[in-house]
Amino acid sequence: MTLVFPSPHPLVASKLARLRDKRTEPKKFRELIREISLLLIYEATADLATAPVQVETPMGTAPCRDVVEKIGLIPILRAGLGMVEGVWEMLPGAEVWHIGIYRDEKTLKPVQYYNKLPLEPRVSVCLILDPMLATGGSAVATAGIIKNWGVKKIKFVGLIGAPEGIDRLQQAHPDIPIHLAAVDDHLNEVGYILPGLGDAGDRQFGTG
Repeated sequence: MTLVFPSPHPLVASKLARLRDKRTEPKKFRELIREISLLLIYEATADLATAPVQVETPMGTAPCRDVVEKIGLIPILRAGLGMVEGVWEMLPGAEVWHIGIYRDEKTLKPVQYYNKLPLEPRVSVCLILDPMLATGGSAVATAGIIKNWGVKKIKFVGLIGAPEGIDRLQQAHPDIPIHLAAVDDHLNEVGYILPGLGDAGDRQFGTG
C-alpha cells in the first residue's frame, strides 16, 4: 500500500497496547490518545515546507529554518476531538475546524451533520484527525469537503486503520498520505475494526 505509513516507533507501539486494553478507563484513554497523536504528528509533518531565517542568539546570529505552511486541523467529530490537544502541542499555531460526520449503523454510510469551515481557506495544509479508519466513509467524505473548499494538500492521521478503510480512502483520494499507529486485520460484519480497541468515542467520553 503506497502512501500508507504505520508508525515504526516503539513508544507508539507501547502506548497503543495500553490504549487497546479493555481495562483502560476513559481518563487514561484520553491521555494515551493525546500522547500517540503527538508522536504521529511528528512523523506526518516531516515534509512541511520551511524557509531560512536569521535568529539572534545570546552569542551571535544563527542561520535557522522555520515552517512557512499554514496548517489546519480537521478533527472528525466526535472521536477526532481527542487527538487535537496532542497535535496542538506540536503545532500551536494551527487552526482547528470541525466537521461532524457519523456512520449510519444500518447502511455504514457517512452522514454529515456539522460543517463550520469558513468560506475561504486560510491554510495550505489540512490534517484530518480521526482515531479509527474503519470503513473509510467518513474520511473519504471529509477529504472531499476539504478539496471542494480549496485545500489540496491533505493528510489523514489516525490511530488504527483497517485494510478495507485504507483501500477505500486510497481509491477515492490516492494523493492523500495515511499516517497510522497500526494497521489491523479486518472489519467485522457491523464495520468495527478487529482486533481494534472498541468504539474510540465511547471509550474517550465514558459513553456507550
